[in-house]
Amino acid sequence: MSPEIERAVQLLRAGELVAFPTETVYGLGADASNVSAVAKIFAVKGRPQDHPLIVHVPGVEHLDRWACEVPEKARALAKAFWPGPLTLILKRRPEVIDAITGGQDTVGIRVPNHPLALELLKAFDGGVAAPSANRFGHVSPTTAQHVHDELGDAVAMILDGGPCQVGIESTIVDLTGERTTILRPGMVSAFELGKVLGRLPAIGGADAPRVSGSLAAHYAPRTPLALLQPDVVIFAVREAMAANKRIGIIAPMACPLSDERIVWRQISGEAAGFAHDIYALLRELDEMGCARIVVQKPPLNENWRAINDRLQRAVAGSGS
Repeated sequence: MSPEIERAVQLLRAGELVAFPTETVYGLGADASNVSAVAKIFAVKGRPQDHPLIVHVPGVEHLDRWACEVPEKARALAKAFWPGPLTLILKRRPEVIDAITGGQDTVGIRVPNHPLALELLKAFDGGVAAPSANRFGHVSPTTAQHVHDELGDAVAMILDGGPCQVGIESTIVDLTGERTTILRPGMVSAFELGKVLGRLPAIGGADAPRVSGSLAAHYAPRTPLALLQPDVVIFAVREAMAANKRIGIIAPMACPLSDERIVWRQISGEAAGFAHDIYALLRELDEMGCARIVVQKPPLNENWRAINDRLQRAVAGSGS
């Protein structure tokens, strides 16, 4: 065990917060069986008490420590996608603390696909509750520096595992009913889930459990944010220039104009590359004093479902 992992484990066992990298975003970790430690997550993030947390575990063998009535389809999904960006919603065991579940009878569990996270979880040999390591509702962090900039000394330790590979949060699926249901889209798609399940999962549901990141306004920069079609992006740029305002642009195309009032960031036109970079770019532009941030609308297809989900919530939360 490396000295940094040993220290991180000691801090977790002492009830402190440890931020750590996953393949999706950086998590703000606490011992999921420690009521006072979990309470620190809510206090540091400013997170509503009824908003559930996801328990991160080192492997599928830990599934039954947190969940009961685990259906075979859950084990099949775990075998197919763990470690990876998939969270399973299952019936909780009675001893799981209410703060983890938001007072519900369900619990979210996943095995992250990041070597540093897995090393930490295996050494800790328990569940680590870990929402994104940022203030509630803000843009999720994808580097250790993002965590430090936003939370600073409120976290006992930040494990630096470099930039997150996936860049947006996990797919969340509810397995407590007869039909498997996606409650939050991620980069594990409905099509991929369907190959394992033998049928496509349902989407959403009014009576579904509350889960992380499902509020209408979330993942938001402080700067007003808009999603615009490609032809309207250029119009927004010219409008900002006419008003002598600084504007931030995130688009797959190269900047067609040269002006110091335009802060243009080119992003991949492929879904995986876009997801990898979008949070970091939103954070960068948020710090640059722009009057407005504009993101070119991505395609509306299954490959982009999770990205569109995050951007729509970000627009709602930005106050634009």
